[in-house]
Amino acid sequence: MSMPIVDVVKGSGVPVRGNDIDTDRIIPARFLKCVTFEGLGENAFADDIKGLELQGKIHPFHNPIYRKGTILVSNQNFGCGSSREHAPQALKRWGIRAIIAESYSEIFFGNCVALGIPCYKVSHAVADKILAWIEANPSGELSTSTSAKTLKMGGESIELTLADSPRGQFLDGSWHARAALMANAVKVDSIAAKLPYMQFLK
Repeated sequence: MSMPIVDVVKGSGVPVRGNDIDTDRIIPARFLKCVTFEGLGENAFADDIKGLELQGKIHPFHNPIYRKGTILVSNQNFGCGSSREHAPQALKRWGIRAIIAESYSEIFFGNCVALGIPCYKVSHAVADKILAWIEANPSGELSTSTSAKTLKMGGESIELTLADSPRGQFLDGSWHARAALMANAVKVDSIAAKLPYMQFLK
């Protein structure tokens, strides 16, 4: 298995305005009964969607003009709350491949790295600028780059922040634990053969 690199992500955006959008909102607890993560995407933001519908409004994750979006943009402390990995799993299965926000919950950030979803940081002013652009250009293409740490938007290049450690993982493929293990299968077998207790597992 080759090491999967995560660099450029292209696609339209999904504007999810608000601070402290927690994992309970991203995927409500009643959907965590699943044995696998399959099907979580269709229930992303289910309660927020219903709540806005009762007000005669529509949530971005339920709005057809954003349905093909791959880059989610939000504000402060995105993914806070419980540590459930179901939240980034739901976002990925909905179609999200990269996130841009002002800040993140540390555990949510780590769970996203493990799924190959870059989480870039920007200032409040820049986040607001990107959100406004997406709302005015719902089908407009955005392009993020892990190597360049930039967002290309409407002919403009915007600087993004991503720490060196996760950036390195995305660029060398080590974010993918199984791929890293398979790539070193020979070394793993060699070490396993030297462990005395491994004979009992044969």
